[in-house]
Amino acid sequence: MSRDPFQPEPAQISLSAVYDALSDPVRRAIVVRLADLGEQSCSAFLDYGSKTALSYHLARLREAGITATRVDGKLRFMTLRQKDLEKRFPGLLPAVIASARSEAGMGPGKAAKPSAAKAVRKTAASAAAKPSRKKARAAA
Repeated sequence: MSRDPFQPEPAQISLSAVYDALSDPVRRAIVVRLADLGEQSCSAFLDYGSKTALSYHLARLREAGITATRVDGKLRFMTLRQKDLEKRFPGLLPAVIASARSEAGMGPGKAAKPSAAKAVRKTAASAAAKPSRKKARAAA
């Protein structure tokens, strides 16, 4: 028997929690895919990373109030809480989706592809791995 995962009530959704959850490019790609395709099983996002990483990202989105999780037997289905977010923070979600599409090079209405999230992850990882010029000079 599985228990229902924590999901904040609409009045409990805080702007800082939403911003924090949306600060990660993988989580923004998940939001875009949910906006484009509607409810998806958690396994639909396995191309965005390992099961451990994916579990973490999906939990962050759920706990921030951005997504809702529906348990059906052994499966969990995710959906965007568009109405709740629009009521609490008008215009925020459409702006985030449009910005995420722009950052990933997707046009309006184009579904988020796994390659877009992978490209964002690679770019973020390479930026983190490159030392700054100051650090490189100091080390020399």
